[in-house]
Amino acid sequence: MAKILLAEDDRQLAALVEDWLKSEHHVVDLVETGTAAIDLLNASRFDLLILDWNIPGATGVEVCNEYRNHGGTSPVLMLTGRDKIEDKEEGLDAGADDYLTKPFHLRELSARIRALLRRPPDMASNVIENGRLVLDISGCRLLKDGKPIELFPKELALLEFLMRHPNKVFSIEALQERVWSSDSEASPETIRVHIARLRSKIQEEGEKPLLRTVHRQGYMLDLGD
Repeated sequence: MAKILLAEDDRQLAALVEDWLKSEHHVVDLVETGTAAIDLLNASRFDLLILDWNIPGATGVEVCNEYRNHGGTSPVLMLTGRDKIEDKEEGLDAGADDYLTKPFHLRELSARIRALLRRPPDMASNVIENGRLVLDISGCRLLKDGKPIELFPKELALLEFLMRHPNKVFSIEALQERVWSSDSEASPETIRVHIARLRSKIQEEGEKPLLRTVHRQGYMLDLGD
């Protein structure tokens, strides 16, 4: 699971890509203008940016350039109908990491995304093994001590994030930013309910807590040293 900013003003293509990415368990924020993309980048953190070259307000290249100039380090994938080497040079010189020419197959888009997300070590694997838990992201399956546990999609996304960052404390606000889309109306209480449901599924009464509440700080997946 990655949190992805998708900036595309072709509504049909945008809806297609958004649905495809969500089917692959990513969190997607969709905007139609470069101005809106810049505003979101100033407010939220993303694992990947997918920018159409010709979005209104500010082009994808301008958004990328602005993002890099302000210290943004997440990978950037440019979408465009332009295929001249000069255009590719312009996009790459602005800080883009990869380039996908329209029209494209959604499976190729997924392959490019997987390649870009391999760069940070915590995003590399689709199977995460931490202590007694084994989470298969692509198969949407959790095993605890070899026994399957059924999770709802948002519970899976929440657990994936915590398993990729074990023994670290995250506030409600941090979890909301990283696991829910920016336009989500999820309240802090909604997130607490998801945490409570997840906790009830992954730990049994009497055993050492796996999903701990840290007083006045937040929550952590406690897998020991």
